Amino acid sequence: MKTELYFLRSSEQKIASDMLHFAYRLDEIGKTLEDFPELDIYTKHYGLSTRDLGIYILKDYKIAGAAWIRLLRFEDTVPVLTMAVKPEFRGEGIGSMMLEQLLLEAASRFEQISVSVLKDSRAVKFYERFGFEKIEGSESKSPIDGSETITMIKKLEYKEVVRPSDGYDPSKWMD
Repeated sequence: MKTELYFLRSSEQKIASDMLHFAYRLDEIGKTLEDFPELDIYTKHYGLSTRDLGIYILKDYKIAGAAWIRLLRFEDTVPVLTMAVKPEFRGEGIGSMMLEQLLLEAASRFEQISVSVLKDSRAVKFYERFGFEKIEGSESKSPIDGSETITMIKKLEYKEVVRPSDGYDPSKWMD
């Protein structure tokens, strides 16, 4: 089975839109992005600015997941992470692979990133493994179903970005 990482480019905005559907669990509640126009801020005009950075992963030539960050407002300095793995690919380490590389890429541009997660979900432990910390007093309600969410922050430390030309295993990263 072949797994490859790619940069998420502006011409591939549809990948971000398609994956946003899974990031917000719309598949689980039988809704579409059209039902939640407020989610447009995560994908509209994706990649047309240096304020956006993302990757996606192919497994056996199928899109398995995507992760991207973007500054949502002009004055922001902390980009927001959106990440999803399609249900049929969950539990295979794809989310970890994507987040590991995205954090390396993000550290070359930003000092920290944030993510909002359901307060009582397994995602909290997942992000904690990568060094994200819960922000006290950040509780809010999901725009999808009113579930309690929290914001987590990861402080980034600048490191040299490793890519195929730098000796990285090209079977895991393609550009």
